[in-house]
Amino acid sequence: MEIIKIVILSLSSLLLVFVGAMRLSNPIKTYLKNSGIKLENDVNLLNEMRGVSAVMLFGGIITALGIIIPSISFTSHVVAALLFLGFIIGRLISTAVDGKPNKQINQGILFELVLGAANVFGMVNTLV
Repeated sequence: MEIIKIVILSLSSLLLVFVGAMRLSNPIKTYLKNSGIKLENDVNLLNEMRGVSAVMLFGGIITALGIIIPSISFTSHVVAALLFLGFIIGRLISTAVDGKPNKQINQGILFELVLGAANVFGMVNTLV
């Protein structure tokens, strides 16, 4: 079971760190490439995008620490589950209120759902 939790944390942290770092360093290019979203060069919008990206990056770092420090693996699963499931809830609300997003975002929703559920599984298994 321990190897499964390590795989879950590894995949979660890789995705969070990679996406967080890419969006933090160059949000205009990264959003266009990964989500098909054309961001304007608006200082306020970019500030918001970089803020969320930093949360993803640091959440990914905490998630990765759970791999090498077993005593915080539960916390790492909690952080990853909150991030992924938080994105899912926000996206579902947006879909209901704003309409259906593009194919690239829908694919992201699938990854977030799988990794969110996997981290909940890891949390539950850590408690048992």
